[in-house]
Amino acid sequence: MSTGTDRYQSPLSERYASKEMQYIFSPDMKFRTWRKLWIALAETEKELGLSQDGKPVITDEQIEELKAHAEDINYDVAKEREKLVRHDVMSHVYAYGQQCPKAAGIIHLGATSCYVGDNTDIIVMTEALKLVRKKLINVMKELADFADKYKAQPTLAFTHFQPAQPTTVGKRATLWLQEFSLDLEDLDHVLGTMKLLGSKGTTGTQASFLELFNGDQETIDKIDPMIAAKMGFKECYPVSGQTYSRKVDTRVANVLAGIAASAHKMSNDIRLLQHLKEVEEPFEKNQIGSSAMAYKRNPMRSERIASLSRYVMVDALNPAITSATQWFERTLDDSANKRLSIPEGFLAIDGILDLCLNVVDGLVVYPKVIEKHMMSELPFMATENIMMDAVKLGGNRQELHERIRELSMEAGRNVKVEGKENNLLELIAADPAFPMGLEELKASMDPSKYIGRSKEQVEAFLKNVIHPILEANKDLLGVKAEINV
Repeated sequence: MSTGTDRYQSPLSERYASKEMQYIFSPDMKFRTWRKLWIALAETEKELGLSQDGKPVITDEQIEELKAHAEDINYDVAKEREKLVRHDVMSHVYAYGQQCPKAAGIIHLGATSCYVGDNTDIIVMTEALKLVRKKLINVMKELADFADKYKAQPTLAFTHFQPAQPTTVGKRATLWLQEFSLDLEDLDHVLGTMKLLGSKGTTGTQASFLELFNGDQETIDKIDPMIAAKMGFKECYPVSGQTYSRKVDTRVANVLAGIAASAHKMSNDIRLLQHLKEVEEPFEKNQIGSSAMAYKRNPMRSERIASLSRYVMVDALNPAITSATQWFERTLDDSANKRLSIPEGFLAIDGILDLCLNVVDGLVVYPKVIEKHMMSELPFMATENIMMDAVKLGGNRQELHERIRELSMEAGRNVKVEGKENNLLELIAADPAFPMGLEELKASMDPSKYIGRSKEQVEAFLKNVIHPILEANKDLLGVKAEINV
């Protein structure tokens, strides 16, 4: 008897994705949704008066029978049937009919396979987007709290990964937060425009319903809106071939790729900061950083975020290429690709967001290390202020600029070539061109004087942009990260 260890198991389900996201892409969710769609179709046809020779084609008794078995999928019957007919939809129509003998003849009436397949795909992606949105909101909440806590903590900023004008730890976090807020805007747009395929038949013309309802155009116009309402959607796409446009999958995957890019950027910054020992991701008491080097504290969660994020960004190419290569009203070369690219994109982004929640919630900041790095570079950054003060005391700006340049080069050589401490302040204090003593120069080395409006920018950004978002979505807050390994 197999224990499951003798075959491939997806790490997305085994290691990374939450149970909640896994359920959304599970067979139970899929086939229960198929049955709900068949019920919605039958109800709609009955409510629109589908009849033959004056007698209703569909009865309340048949619909109640369908509802009674909407959840208990007889998978064994469907699987055996599919071996025979090689068609998954018709196999499940058959299996449903076995449980509902009175309704067997009206299941899937007038529909094509894409009625259940494509509408279910839209429903599943919509539910998955809602879960992604909830987790993204919670990541933003954790980042907002972190940014607020460290809004005034001076730190070296970097351009080209070279020390630049100081910023604050909180201000840097707002850069990550702003990217996630842009992702939320994109997600909300796509989520707000999701529509069902409806029931449009084999080439999207609704020809089968024209036959069923004896050419009654007014009645046929009501079918899609009624199905959409029963399934919790505002509307259906107005036109289609046999399938909804695969451009929809492209838009969805691009949203996931955008979130992945933001997470990747944040995780890279955290990894670099952990190398500097300024900020660390959470490290558990019994966690092992390296099998060989027991002292190591590797940023493994941030590395995992980066790794999975690259997968999601590349995965977005699948729906784009699939959308571009669909022929006319329908080809089936999308099916196998969609079965992989869409669920795996969502499972991966789900794991990424759980990791982001875990990392941001447990970020450790080391102010003393940050201050040490800051003070080793601050004299260089303070030279403009020193020069301006010397000008106020009667110096020549151009002459002082050249002297500052020469002294900075000398101090730089001492640091890089000799391995000494930065002695720029001592060099300036000893130079007669600058009428300032060493103690006076050291007194000007307060990092908070060089962070510009970092603190005020953090406060304004949180107040005007982020807090309104969090307040509007406070019912979604409180999600805890689900980390399997």
